[in-house]
Amino acid sequence: MKYFITPPNQLTFLRILLTPLFVALLFSVDPVSRQLAIFVFLLALLSDWYDGWVARRWGYITRWGTFLDPLADKIVTSAAFISFIYLNLVPAWTVWVIVSRDIVITLLRSYSEFKGKPFDTSKLAKTKTFLQFTVLFYILLLYVGRDVARLLPYRNSIETLLHPALVYFMMVCIAVITVWTGVLYLIGNRKTLLELYAGSSRITESQ
Repeated sequence: MKYFITPPNQLTFLRILLTPLFVALLFSVDPVSRQLAIFVFLLALLSDWYDGWVARRWGYITRWGTFLDPLADKIVTSAAFISFIYLNLVPAWTVWVIVSRDIVITLLRSYSEFKGKPFDTSKLAKTKTFLQFTVLFYILLLYVGRDVARLLPYRNSIETLLHPALVYFMMVCIAVITVWTGVLYLIGNRKTLLELYAGSSRITESQ
């Protein structure tokens, strides 16, 4: 249990708990609440960086942490992307591609961990997560900012930066990168996946 409740894991759980708060604030009719959604999302983003730093700096790297950290990232990003669909900010198909890929990889990692087999990650996956957070924060900042009274003189500029064509291009790029990292996951862990498949096949045959 002491290896489960480590400072990095506590930060990871905080990131998960911040997700419903972020969504609630984002859909609020109160402009101030929507502005608070920016700070909640930023806090989740910073906790992602900080828990990784703490884990490496103080040697808190555990199997639970290795699994929970990317899972928390997927919960935050998926919730934000799906929220943006309902706000008509992003093309739905790109979000479902991203979320579907994340579900598949997460299930494979979970099953692999359950069977006690390592499921290696790639550095590009971290870059993918950073790019997702960046695009999400970009869209969020502009979406909330266009209703801020002090920024009304810049409303046209904000709308230009939030133009559907530009957002569409960014989302397609993120979807492609996300799918590509998923392919790299499968290639890099093909030996583990084959072992898991062989083991499940033997269990099925014995039943």
